[in-house]
Amino acid sequence: MSDPDAKLRNLTERLAAFPRCRLAHLPTPLEAMERLSRQFDGAKLFVKRDDCTGLAFGGNKVRQLEFYLGQALKEEADTVLITGAVQSNFVRTTAAAAARLGMTCHIQLEERVPDVDALHRTSGNVLLNQILGATLHSYPVGEDEAGADANLGKIAEELRRSGSKPYIIPLGAGHDPLGALGYIDAAAELLAQLDQQSLQLDHLIVSSGSGSTHAGLLFGLRALGSRIGVTGVCPRRDAKSQQLRIAGHVKKLTAMLDIDPVIVSEDICLTDVSLAPGYGQLNEMTLRALQLTAQCEGLFLDPVYTAKAMAGLFHLVEQRAISGNVLFWHTGGQPAIFGYGEALIGEV
Repeated sequence: MSDPDAKLRNLTERLAAFPRCRLAHLPTPLEAMERLSRQFDGAKLFVKRDDCTGLAFGGNKVRQLEFYLGQALKEEADTVLITGAVQSNFVRTTAAAAARLGMTCHIQLEERVPDVDALHRTSGNVLLNQILGATLHSYPVGEDEAGADANLGKIAEELRRSGSKPYIIPLGAGHDPLGALGYIDAAAELLAQLDQQSLQLDHLIVSSGSGSTHAGLLFGLRALGSRIGVTGVCPRRDAKSQQLRIAGHVKKLTAMLDIDPVIVSEDICLTDVSLAPGYGQLNEMTLRALQLTAQCEGLFLDPVYTAKAMAGLFHLVEQRAISGNVLFWHTGGQPAIFGYGEALIGEV
């Protein structure tokens, strides 16, 4: 299928087969970062503002939740359950979406970040979860996706016994990545904006955590015939492990949509240059990216995902690994900044 319009129609029809609950303000802006671009030779930087998706401080998870909660509504669920780190943006956005839809929300918070202070546990996304009326649970392990999902299942079973109809948004990579469908759709949105602005992109940089955003964008772009380079920056696991995760998501999406975008291993580009010392932990690269982006563009990044992703972009540009027109996909997450206030004081 070589006709771009035919590819878009086919992809749109396949996505329409999945239940969807509209939550996001779309399309999100595509903007030039002119002052930040002047800090680098050989690259002109742009930003896709998915921090502006509208629901509860926005972020990439709003697009994903349209498909998860679309399925939940189809199943007539009245309660949604999700697991994530203490300062997870996904759980905060889920609590907000549940509130909008009149659903009860149960959040399981995992201990992924070592040696956090009291502010980390009470401010930022944690505070917003409480304001939104979510019920909070604790899971003592931070790197145990199967265990976290299993414990959610136990909470869901208790809720069923009390008469609720729960829907679980799973964490583990073994489940169908429904949320990635939102980013297949986002890839089509991006290509339409590029056409409207007569802009040609050479490369796209995005945070690659759960992998749904990264995999969805890559799948959507290739399915629509675009060869824009896509690099994911790892905030949680090393590049080799994340490559396997993205490949697994792509395989599942191919089966879910019955479309083969012909994604080869060379298409799944990742860097973990800004990961150390680990998930949710600051380093000099991350702090520099957070500060410079704010001071050049008035644009806030969070310490866990977007600042690490921007740090990866800085590194790739400075090492001449990428050049030309480079797009940073801003996945939101700004409320988490306030959970890192003590760590950031004296650094900015």
